[in-house]
Amino acid sequence: EEYLPADTIGVLQLDFVNWRQRRPAEAIIAEIRQKAAKMAGVVIQVAEQESGPPTGKPVQIELHGENLDDIETGIARVRDLMAELGGFVDVEDTRALPGIEWRLEVDREAAARYGADVLLLGQAVRMLTAGIDLGEYRPDDADDALDIRIRFPYDQRSMDQLDELRVPSRIGQIPITNFVRFEPAPKTGKIRRVDGERVISIKADVASGVLADEQTQRLRAELPDADLPSGVSVRFKGEDKEMREASSFLIKAFLAAVFIMLAVLVTQFNSFAQTGIILSAIVLSTAGVLLGLLITGRPFGVVMGGIAVIALAGVVVNDNIVLIDTFNRYRERGTDVYTAVLRTAMQRRRPVILTSVTTILGLMPMVLTLTVDLIGRDIAYGAPSAQWWTQLSSGIAGGLALATVLTLVLTPCLLMLTEKGVTHGSQNQPVSP
Repeated sequence: EEYLPADTIGVLQLDFVNWRQRRPAEAIIAEIRQKAAKMAGVVIQVAEQESGPPTGKPVQIELHGENLDDIETGIARVRDLMAELGGFVDVEDTRALPGIEWRLEVDREAAARYGADVLLLGQAVRMLTAGIDLGEYRPDDADDALDIRIRFPYDQRSMDQLDELRVPSRIGQIPITNFVRFEPAPKTGKIRRVDGERVISIKADVASGVLADEQTQRLRAELPDADLPSGVSVRFKGEDKEMREASSFLIKAFLAAVFIMLAVLVTQFNSFAQTGIILSAIVLSTAGVLLGLLITGRPFGVVMGGIAVIALAGVVVNDNIVLIDTFNRYRERGTDVYTAVLRTAMQRRRPVILTSVTTILGLMPMVLTLTVDLIGRDIAYGAPSAQWWTQLSSGIAGGLALATVLTLVLTPCLLMLTEKGVTHGSQNQPVSP
């Protein structure tokens, strides 16, 4: 309920039939939005079911400030900017809903003259409106307890009934209008504060085929020209905040992994040059991740794309370690640099290619969104469960394809250059007498 608009009347949940017997969910949601837009007097928002903890809509903006009027003015300008940019759907904000509320002003002096109990007055009003809780009851066929509440009949819950409401006093039952006055007042709604500042939020979904991050960046770029009131600051939440947190974590994890690899490789090879060659292959192979996503037409996601880069680093390191270790063994036998590089590349060609090809072929069902059911003897294409892993598998497959070329072509070339540089440097050193 925290992520629902304040004026929500009800929620309808639709359970789709099997994905093989219907159109894609995006097409169904677009049709529902189109038909619901024609209903006058009601606003219908359509949202897909979230996988994982509920986070609300992908685009969320918070406007902070001290002056409520300035914040509401800023909210209106940001919404106008979103409408001008386009691509945003189901836009809502947390401004207080227009309306009035009735306040009961009690004349305590008059109530004391009548001998009326103000506490009983509050209970009587509560019984007429929300009702008074008496206890709880848990039926045998229910998981949660039900409230037992006493309240007036439905047809008697009105303002007219409040005028006729009576409470006990010294002289018997008397109308509360003798010492209670009803006054209308603007509806306040909920007051939201973050770090002591008033906050009003804007939440929006994005149209089909549009990336939430792309829309957020467009909006962020246009906000300086929106002429927001002074004293109003803007903070982006939602997917933008989650993406920044996830990218920060993955970058730290990647740097930690590279540092551990550096320490282990330097210890084993006793060479910063060869360690640098291995780590450079990791960095260059990330281009293959982007290439794989480009070929399959998938966007780069921070989580899945970052995991693909980290997972790819392990395979690239293994191939390069074996290649350089073979090269070092040839050099220890006295083989010249040129011959050692050629023999190493030829000898490790088949294992490296077979490792990459078998891994890529194993990932192809996920890349092509194929679901293979061996027991049921069924092959399905485009299953929703398979689409979840397409971005990760496409990144790893594309990275392995490029890493294979780097391992068999670039790594030998770098070994040749480094060994020539070391040999040339040692020849230019003066010889002690």
